[in-house]
Amino acid sequence: MKIKSVVAVPISPPPQQFYGRPNRTALGEVVRVDYGVVKIETDEGYSGIGEICTVFTPGGRSLCAQIERYLVPVLLGEDPCQINYLVSAMDEALSGAEPAKAAIDMALFDIVGKALQTPVYNLLGGMVRERVPLSHSITYGSSEEMANFAVQLAQEGFATVKVKVGQGLEKDVDAVREIRKAVGPSVRLRVDANMAWATTKEAIATIRRLEDYDIEIVEQPVARHALDAMAELRSMTDQPIMADESVWTPIDAMECIRRDAVDVVSIYVAESGGLLKAAQTFSICEAAGIPCLIGSMPETGIGTAAQIHLGVAMTNLKFDSDVCGVRYFSEDCLTRALKIENGYAYPPEGVGLGIDVDEVILSRWQADVEN
Repeated sequence: MKIKSVVAVPISPPPQQFYGRPNRTALGEVVRVDYGVVKIETDEGYSGIGEICTVFTPGGRSLCAQIERYLVPVLLGEDPCQINYLVSAMDEALSGAEPAKAAIDMALFDIVGKALQTPVYNLLGGMVRERVPLSHSITYGSSEEMANFAVQLAQEGFATVKVKVGQGLEKDVDAVREIRKAVGPSVRLRVDANMAWATTKEAIATIRRLEDYDIEIVEQPVARHALDAMAELRSMTDQPIMADESVWTPIDAMECIRRDAVDVVSIYVAESGGLLKAAQTFSICEAAGIPCLIGSMPETGIGTAAQIHLGVAMTNLKFDSDVCGVRYFSEDCLTRALKIENGYAYPPEGVGLGIDVDEVILSRWQADVEN
């Protein structure tokens, strides 16, 4: 079997607005989304699909162009079953651009699963759990809006909510206090600064004010490369510190571990460069005794399906995960919705990724890129 075509097209799926206005975090306001879709066809009739999803730059339009220029020549005529080889070849052809490589990786796994008549999670070592327990983010708003949203999520079955912080000390404390009061002690509550705190002094001052509200994890308190600051924070608080933006590749995870900078690692399919490297990062962390969870960009149904396959196959998944990115959009492009209910995500039935896309919706998203 050989790859005969690789097509990458930009898309702009419509973001959900949780409070009736664009969502905001420390990373900014989400007005529109710059993503992409990759489709790979083989000479034996098998096809695969993957998603470029990133909230960082370069976005989908630029990454689609990089795929066409640098990665298509590497892939054409090759055997899609040789995923290890093709991932290495892509790394040699193009430095960085992990979300683009992730989309290709997803599509390759989709093809191989279809050819072997098995779900992708079996290609990742097999199922160790039947479903993935979920967390859900609460973006910036008034403390009342955030607390009401937390209650709604708890009523839907989410056992963990993640509060986006970085609005300023008093606003953050007010929001976390009101959320804890609203949901009670049974819901796990973690906070995500998205690198908002400029110094360890600012971070520790906020963390100590939040400790009274039974915080599960503090996610990415400082800048991505500030690993010494992350390590210092770990020595100053009993709150577990989670690396998110600090860990893209397996090499990043090794450096965080070497520097004693993390208690927990959030692993992304997109940031890792695909399922293959995400699984490698899980294994590295497991060998070091560092528990993991899966983070979200967020993804549409395509990327979310890939996350779910990863989540049910990884032994070192120890915390509720953000594997519900599809909820962050007002519509999805799958012909059959993913099963996300009562705080859990379930793998799609079928071989490969187990999904089919609605080409009409996908075409509309492609048209929306220029609008």
